Amino acid sequence: MKLKKQVTVCGAAIFCVAVFSLYLMLDRVQHDPARHQNGASFPRSQISVLQNRIEQLEQLLEENHDIISHIKDSVLELTANAAAEGGQAIVLPLRLPNGSWVLPPENRPSFYYVASQDCQFALRSSNQKADLQMVAVSALLPHDNQDGGVWKQGFDISYEPHEWDTEVLQVFVVPHSHNDPGWIKTFDKYYFDQTQHILNSMVVKLQEDPRRRFIWSEISFFSKWWDNISAQKRAAVRRLVGNGQLEMATGGWVMPDEANSHYFAMIDQLIEGHQWLEKNIGVMPRSGWAVDPFGHSATMPYLLRRANLTSMLIQRVHYAIKKHFAATQNLEFMWRQSWDPDSSTDILCHMMPFYSYDVPHTCGPDPKICCQFDFKRLPGGRINCPWKVPPKAITSFNVAERAQLLLDQYRKKSKLYRSKVLLVPLGDDFRYDKPQEWDAQFLNYQRLFDFLNAHPELHVKAQFGTLSDYFDALYKQMGIVPGMHPPGFPVVSGDFFSYADREDHYWTGYYTSRPFYKSMGRVLEAHLRGAEILYSLALSHARHAGMDSRYPLSDFAMLTDARRNLGLFQHHDAITGTAKEAVVVDYGIRLLHALINVKRVIINAAHYLVLVNKEAYHYDMDTPFLGTDDTRLNQDSLPEKTIIKLEAAPRFVVVFNPLEQELLSMVTLLVNTPRVRVLDEEGQPLAVQLSAQWSSATDMAPEVYQVSIILRLPALGLSILQLSKSFDNHNTFKSSVRLFLHGRNLPVRKYEAFPVQVIPTATEDFCLENQHMQACFSGPSGSLKSVSQVGGEQEQKLSRQFLVYGTRSTKDKSGAYLFLPDGEAKPYVPKEPPLIRVTEGPFFSEVAVYYQHVQEVVQLHNVPGVDGLSLEISCLVDIRDHINKELALRFTTDIESKGAFFTDLNGFQIQPRQHLKKLPLQANFYPMPTMAYIQDARRRLTLHTAQALGVSSLSNGQLEVILDRRLMQDDNRGLGQGLKDNKRTCNRFRLLLERRSAASKVQETQIVSFPSLLSHITSMYLNMEVLVMPVVQEKPPPPSLRSFVSLSATMPCDFHLLNLRTLQGEDDSLPSTETALILHRKGFDCGLEARNLGFNCTTTQGTLPVGGLFQSLELVSLQPTSLTLMYPLAPSSPNSTVVHLDPMEIATFRLRFG
Repeated sequence: MKLKKQVTVCGAAIFCVAVFSLYLMLDRVQHDPARHQNGASFPRSQISVLQNRIEQLEQLLEENHDIISHIKDSVLELTANAAAEGGQAIVLPLRLPNGSWVLPPENRPSFYYVASQDCQFALRSSNQKADLQMVAVSALLPHDNQDGGVWKQGFDISYEPHEWDTEVLQVFVVPHSHNDPGWIKTFDKYYFDQTQHILNSMVVKLQEDPRRRFIWSEISFFSKWWDNISAQKRAAVRRLVGNGQLEMATGGWVMPDEANSHYFAMIDQLIEGHQWLEKNIGVMPRSGWAVDPFGHSATMPYLLRRANLTSMLIQRVHYAIKKHFAATQNLEFMWRQSWDPDSSTDILCHMMPFYSYDVPHTCGPDPKICCQFDFKRLPGGRINCPWKVPPKAITSFNVAERAQLLLDQYRKKSKLYRSKVLLVPLGDDFRYDKPQEWDAQFLNYQRLFDFLNAHPELHVKAQFGTLSDYFDALYKQMGIVPGMHPPGFPVVSGDFFSYADREDHYWTGYYTSRPFYKSMGRVLEAHLRGAEILYSLALSHARHAGMDSRYPLSDFAMLTDARRNLGLFQHHDAITGTAKEAVVVDYGIRLLHALINVKRVIINAAHYLVLVNKEAYHYDMDTPFLGTDDTRLNQDSLPEKTIIKLEAAPRFVVVFNPLEQELLSMVTLLVNTPRVRVLDEEGQPLAVQLSAQWSSATDMAPEVYQVSIILRLPALGLSILQLSKSFDNHNTFKSSVRLFLHGRNLPVRKYEAFPVQVIPTATEDFCLENQHMQACFSGPSGSLKSVSQVGGEQEQKLSRQFLVYGTRSTKDKSGAYLFLPDGEAKPYVPKEPPLIRVTEGPFFSEVAVYYQHVQEVVQLHNVPGVDGLSLEISCLVDIRDHINKELALRFTTDIESKGAFFTDLNGFQIQPRQHLKKLPLQANFYPMPTMAYIQDARRRLTLHTAQALGVSSLSNGQLEVILDRRLMQDDNRGLGQGLKDNKRTCNRFRLLLERRSAASKVQETQIVSFPSLLSHITSMYLNMEVLVMPVVQEKPPPPSLRSFVSLSATMPCDFHLLNLRTLQGEDDSLPSTETALILHRKGFDCGLEARNLGFNCTTTQGTLPVGGLFQSLELVSLQPTSLTLMYPLAPSSPNSTVVHLDPMEIATFRLRFG
C-alpha cells in the first residue's frame, strides 16, 4: 500500500514537471516578436529566427527528457528499496530547470509551540526601573576631561572638621597582592619567582600579630602552592582563614576578563576555585574582588549573587563615570540585572574612585601624598615615588604629623561615599614577595593606627581588615544584614564598557587582540562541555551496569586538567591577548594539551555508549577506538579535518550532537575517494553531495573529497554512519563549480570527477538560494549584496565590505589594549582582483572569494530549519605583512537602526548600545563574545560569532567587526610589546535576518532586549559543532554498534543544558558519585516571526521533569544548590524531581543516579 502511494506521488511529480516544462516552452514561443508579423511571406531573417526557436525547443525537450528520466530512475530505485524487506525508501533531491534544488519533504514534520505566558517576560522586562541606567548615564555625561587638581580626573574635595564628631570614621586598610596568572612572565615563572615567596611569607608574617590581615584571590596560584607545602603549613593556613586574618576573595581559578569570556567558562573557573576551597580549606568566599579586568560586565554580579556572595568590588571604570558617581555619592550601589522584575539579582557593589588600585591611588585623592605611605618605596629600595617626595619611616617623632597627613586623605576619600566606613586597599602587582616588605608596611601602618586610635579627638578608628571586614562593618553601620539593600543606596543596571583610563585612551583594542587564541579557547570550551556530558553519562551507565571497574576513571584527571587550563585562559591577560609573546605561546600549549585530552575523554565515553555488547568494552590508551574529528599540528596551527580512508571494507563513523535539542543539519566528512556510499544505522543509503576539497583558489586537493549529507541527530546523542567505497553513484550528486579568474592568467588544477567551468571575466551579479532565502553577490568582487526571504517582502540590501584602520602618527598609538585609529576606516584595496569560486549542489552552495589577506567563504545550507535560515560566513585572515593596520568587516543594510545596536555580554545576556557622536570613534566599540544586532520596526539583522571580537555600529544600518590587528609598538600599559605574532586565523560567523511580526512593537529606547529562540539556537549551532569520529579499526570488522540516545524526553527549547559535570571524589584524580547539572533558561523575544526550526520546539513555562530525563538512568537524588555547589538550597517541593526556572535563571543541582 505504502509503495503504491509513493509511486503515485512520484508519477504525479513527473506529470507536474512535464506540464511545467511544456508551459515554459510555450511561454517562450509566445514571446516571439516574429509571431506578430502578417501573412505567409517569411523573410530570411524570420526563417533563421524560426530555426533558432526550433533548436531551442529541441534543447528544452531534451532537458525535459533528462529530468523525466532522472525522476524515473528515482522511482525505480524507490520501488526497489521499498520492495526490500522492511526497507525505507530513499527519496532524492531534484534539480529544477532554473538550476535550484528541491529536497524531498521531511518524513517527520516538526512543530513550534511557545506558550503565550513565556512571551510575557520579554515584554514585561522593558518596564524595569533602576535609579541609574548605564546607557542613559553615558549619554548624559559631558566627557569633557577637565583638570580636577591633585585628583586630576576628579575635583577638589573639602570637609568640615566636626563632621565625624557624632560618628567616628572607621577605616579598614586591606593588604593585597595582585598576582596575574601570566602576563610579562608565564604562570609557572611568576609562581617560582614571586608568588610562592609571597604566600610563604604570608604564613609567617600574619602569625606574628593577630591584628594583621591579608586577602587573596587567584586559586590557580594558591592550589599550586598548596601542593608544595607541608601539612603543618596547611594547618596554619586553615587557622588564619578560620580566625579571619586571611580572606579568600571571589575564589575563582583566576580573576577573569569580563569582556571576551563566555559564561560557560566564567562559571566553570568559579566552580573550580570554589570546589577547591571547599575541599582543601573548608571556606566559602563572601565578597568579590575585581581590581584589574579592563571594564566590567553585568554578568559577573549575577554569577556572584547566584554563588551566594553578598558584596563585590570593581575598579577599572571609565574616569568620567567614576567622577560622576563620586560627585553624586553613588560609588556604592545595588547592581541589578536589567531584566530582573524584583530585586532578586541585587548585589552590593563598591566602585573604587581613583585612577588605579596601587597605593598612590587608594588612600585618598592626592597620589603625591598617598605614595608617601607606600613603605615599599622607602629610600634605598628599588622603586620610588614619581612625585619626588619619598615615604618616611614612622617614628615617635614624626607619627603625629604623618598620621594627620594620612587622616586628611582618608577623610577626603570618605566624602565620596554615603557611610562613615572607609575601604583603603594596600597593595599592587606581586607585592609582599619579601619579608622586608611585610615588615615595612605592617609595622609602619600599625604605628600610625596606634596613634590615630589613641586620640579620641580625631574621631577615627583605623585597623587592618579584609574585604569582608569592611562590608560587614558597612552593613552593621547601616543596621541591616549582609546582602540587604542599604537605605538610600541607588540601584544601577547595565555594564561598565567601554573603559578609558585617561584622555581618549579607550581600551577597545583587546576585544580583538590575538583572535587566533580567542577562537581556540572557544573550541576548547565546546569540546570540554561535550566531554563533561559524555563522561558523566558513560560513567553513570557503566556504574548502572556494574562495569565501572573497567571504565577509564583516569579520564577524570584529564577533565580536571582541561577545566583548569580553560580556567587559566579566562585570566584578564590571557583571553584578552595582552600578554608577552612567550606567555601567549605558553597559554596556546596549555589550550592544545587540554583539547587533545578532552577529545580522548569524548572518544572513550562515546566508545562505551555506542557498543551493543558492553561486556566487549576494552579501553586501550595506546590505540583509541575512535579517531578525532580534526587535528592540530602545533599550538598555533589551524585544525585539519580528519580524512576517512575508504577501502573495500566499510568504515563506521560515530557522530555526536552536543546540543540538548534534536538536530537537523548538514554534516560534511572528508574521504579519499569520489566513489562513496553512505548508509545510516539501519543500512539505508543516504543522498550525498560530493564536492572537491580545494587547497588554493585554483587547485583541487588530490585524493580528498568532501561528502555532505543531511542528518537528523538525537539530542546529546551519538549516531552511527557506515561509509564504503562504491561504484553505484545513484545517490551521489556532484557539486558544480564556476571559477571566475577576472582576467588573471592562472593555471587551474582540476580532476575529472568534478565539472568546473572556468570563466575568464565576470561582470554580472549572481545569486544562491535554498528553500528559505536567496543571497545575491556582486560579479566583479564576489561580495554579498542583498538577501531576500522566499515568499517574503522585497529584496533586503545587505552588502559586505572589508576595511582597514590605521593608527595615529602622534606619540600615542594603538597597541594590545588600546584602539587609537587615525580616523575612519578606508576600504581594503587588494593588489589584484579577487578570484571567485561558486559551488552549487543540493545540500549547500557557497561563494569563496580569495583576496591577498583574506579568504571569505559564504555558505548557504539547503536544509529545513535552523541550519538553512542563516548564511554561514568564514574569513581566513592573514595580515602578517601589514604594518600598524587593523582589518575590519562591515555589513551595510537599509535597516533604520538610528544609532542603536545590541551586543551580548558573555553569551549570557544582551546589552543595548547607542552610538555617541560626541565620543571618539574608538569609544563606540564594544565586546561581542557571541552576537550583535541592529533592528528597526520591521527587521532585525544578527551577526553571530564563534569567537569574541570588537564590534560597533558607526552609521545607520551598519554593523562592523574588527577581524585582526597588527601593531608594531607598545601602548604604554605595561606590556612592553606590540602585536606582531599574528597567526593565520579563521573567524566564523552566521548572519541571520529576521522579520518582526506585525503585532509586535519595538520600544524606542530599550533598556533590555532578547534574541529570538531561532537566534539562540543559531548561536549554539555555530559554537557547538557536531563532532564526527571515525572508528579506527577496519580489520577485523569492529564490534556491533548502535546509536545512543541520552534523553528520554524533549527538553523545552528555551532551556540550555550548560553542563553535566562529574564532581571530584575524595581522591583528587577520581570522580565522586555526584554530578552537577547546570541549567539556563533563556530569555527570548517572541516578536520575531516564528519559523520551522527543523525540530519540535515547545516551551513549558519554566518546568522541567529531571526525574525521567536521562534515558535508562534512575535519579536517586536531586538537590538544588548555589551556582558553585557550596550551599544547598531548599527544593521547591520536597522529594520532587521537577525543577522550575525563571527566564534568564541559571540554576545548579547536585544529582545522584542509581
